[in-house]
Amino acid sequence: METTAVDPEKQKQAREYARLKRRLWLAGVLLSALYALVWLISGGAVALADGLAGLFPYPWLVVAAFGLVFGGGHFLLRLPLGYYAGFVLPHRFGLSTQTRRGWLVDQGKGLLVGLPIGLLLLEGLYALLGAFPDTWWLWAAVGMFVFNVLAANLSPVLIMPLFNKYTPLGREHAELERRLLDLAARARTRVRGVFKFDLSRRTKAANAALTGLGHTRRIVVGDTLVSEFTPDEVETVLAHELGHHVHRDILWFILVEGLLTFLGLFLASRVMALGQAWFGIPVESVASLPLFLLVMGGYNLLLMPPGNAFSRWRERLADAYALEMTGKKEAFASALIRLANQNLGEVEPEAWVVWLFYDHPPLGERIAMARNWPAKGA
Repeated sequence: METTAVDPEKQKQAREYARLKRRLWLAGVLLSALYALVWLISGGAVALADGLAGLFPYPWLVVAAFGLVFGGGHFLLRLPLGYYAGFVLPHRFGLSTQTRRGWLVDQGKGLLVGLPIGLLLLEGLYALLGAFPDTWWLWAAVGMFVFNVLAANLSPVLIMPLFNKYTPLGREHAELERRLLDLAARARTRVRGVFKFDLSRRTKAANAALTGLGHTRRIVVGDTLVSEFTPDEVETVLAHELGHHVHRDILWFILVEGLLTFLGLFLASRVMALGQAWFGIPVESVASLPLFLLVMGGYNLLLMPPGNAFSRWRERLADAYALEMTGKKEAFASALIRLANQNLGEVEPEAWVVWLFYDHPPLGERIAMARNWPAKGA
């Protein structure tokens, strides 16, 4: 493949694409917040909960029905924005290969997966609110921690195959498979194999990952990565992912997220205790759901800068691991440049954008780090 260089024209597109995505993100946040506030201030949440309590004899049915009405309204409200951000905009910038039918099918699959999980979590939350009105937040945090551990294990084998087709690399890429498995062995990482997934069915962007925990761990590479990147570049990309495993980053993120969830739910418990005085909503009533989501949403927004800073730190460590392990600094730099060109990634975003939105170091910083890395054996 040809020597890679950052494409100035693609960088112009990348800046415009990123700017529009940020505007859509802000519009989505404001729309969701306004939706929840309307339910609270208008008294709609209390009226719906009271009406459902008169229809259904069991509290769990009231919770489920409220969740379906409230969540369904939010889904429909956000659907046009989601369609523009997830389908129209990527097509406009030449990133998406997905058909409109394919996008709709993905939305349907997302509903089929997300709806039962969301209802289960909602039922659990309000069961705890009813059973433990003073300490529900503690038990909810424990429950979310267990859920996150299970999701990390089960998602690669139960959820991800619903959205992509995974096949072994096979004879056509036998040498690449051997190199990637050898890389995993050197990192003392047991994997179930190397799988290619049909990323090109949706996008021209490239990606790879080490997914799962324990016996579900596997190497997955997008077909766009295999077809557009050199074997050395693919190797360095995977070495970065292996760096996350060696540094136990999945465990780190689960633990940190567990701690932050604990603090967030404690904060929510204090605010929701005021809900009856403000909105006439008892804490254990499902009518408090809009208030709960507002508090947790605001809390998560406040956590974005420190959370992203923590993530960028772990990503730098993974980059350093990839460079040290492979010794292929030019291949890693060229892989990052290809990602910038192929994924329309900004090489040098503004500092405030990095501070607020970036969970990876900017590509320009990562490319410079690779190029300045001491040669192996030097």
